[in-house]
Amino acid sequence: MARYTRVPTAGQGGRKPKIFVLDTNIILHDYKAIRKFKDNDIVIPIAVIEELDKFKKGTDQLAYNARGFMRDLDRISDGHLFGKDGIPIAKGLGRIKIEPNHPFPDDMKDLFKDDIQDHRILSTAIWIRDNNPGRFVALVTKDINLRMKSKAAGMEVQDYMTDRLEDEKVENSIKEVLTLENIGEEVYKGLAFDPQNAVPWNAISKARPKPNQLYKIRQNGETLCARFDDDQNKVVLVKTRYVYGIKPLNDEQKFAIDACLNPDIKLVSMTGGAGTGKTLIALASALEQAREYDQIILTRPTVVLGNQDIGFLPGDQKSKMSPFVQPLMDNLNVIKSKFKSTSKEALRLEAMLKEEKLLISPLAYIRGRSLGRVFFICDEAQNLTPNEVKTIITRAGEGTKMVFTGDIFQIDQPYLDQWSNGLTHLNEKMNGQKLFEHVFLRVGERSELSDLASKLL
Repeated sequence: MARYTRVPTAGQGGRKPKIFVLDTNIILHDYKAIRKFKDNDIVIPIAVIEELDKFKKGTDQLAYNARGFMRDLDRISDGHLFGKDGIPIAKGLGRIKIEPNHPFPDDMKDLFKDDIQDHRILSTAIWIRDNNPGRFVALVTKDINLRMKSKAAGMEVQDYMTDRLEDEKVENSIKEVLTLENIGEEVYKGLAFDPQNAVPWNAISKARPKPNQLYKIRQNGETLCARFDDDQNKVVLVKTRYVYGIKPLNDEQKFAIDACLNPDIKLVSMTGGAGTGKTLIALASALEQAREYDQIILTRPTVVLGNQDIGFLPGDQKSKMSPFVQPLMDNLNVIKSKFKSTSKEALRLEAMLKEEKLLISPLAYIRGRSLGRVFFICDEAQNLTPNEVKTIITRAGEGTKMVFTGDIFQIDQPYLDQWSNGLTHLNEKMNGQKLFEHVFLRVGERSELSDLASKLL
């Protein structure tokens, strides 16, 4: 799969640098994208600048990226006009210029009658191609519809793949549990019945496992769950543990609870389809450890239609937030249902909500905070870009634990997919780190009907 970094550099074989025309969504996805094309040239249609102006107000990531790009572009162009050939981006990189809008060629005017931003960007890209003979020119966009229109018009078009992972790496994220058969009675008994519930790693593996490698160990029809503890240098038993009234219903949920309760693992990723219990387990585990943290924050990104902000919804702030936090409240209600309304556990939950020791909020309302001694849960993290996930994690202070949950095959953001979303990148980049564990939950436990629908519909 080609990437934009795999392009000829200037002067190779006498070829000139390529020209890439960027769509608005590339900048909103990665505002530093202009620095990811090596020494090839970048063109930004004026229509893109106009669109960015509509996004710059607000507190969400799109607004942050729009402002970040414009500030970067202002620094690059400080005291200079873009001119015909543009201006250098930085040492070792190509040049960038802003190109005014240009109409479609006469033979295409009847093909694209609507005067919309996508058509202005496409017509400008075609003009740049036609006025730069001998140079490779491509429009770069994450908009599938615009890519189809470009192909119909005969314009070279590409997806932005700098942060796109290969299929093999995505597949690896759902195959992290190793199954071992018949490892020997002595080893099995040591893991199951020894007071430490641990065995040396070389008793079950020829090569040293990566930190937090997960195992299902089967012997005589029985199955044990285990994890390699890098600090102990041993494979340790993963026990069945209840958290705030919630019992693990399968091996993967057992792994997930173990990861959430382990104080040495500061970053946890849980992926899986609808009804597998990702958010419920994360929240119940957080409540089980509430005394060890100053606050529990349960959040999710606010994904709305088009480029509308949450502000377009009617009502006050609480009313605007309600559609986004309701799925999170549903998980809290499941936990509440495990206790009588007058029980100390139920009363404690109500007190935590009232005092905001347990805070349930859309991500946009807590963006920018420093997170010290917080159990932070980000639901639907597959709708975040890699840069957004990085921004959140770098907010973690001392004593903070972060859990990201989501389904990489169910993405609501139009410019993200299973290869380029932040949750996929988190699993790939953090794989093998002592502070990180990823669990893929395979089995739906919401209901028999929900599980059947997930498989067949």
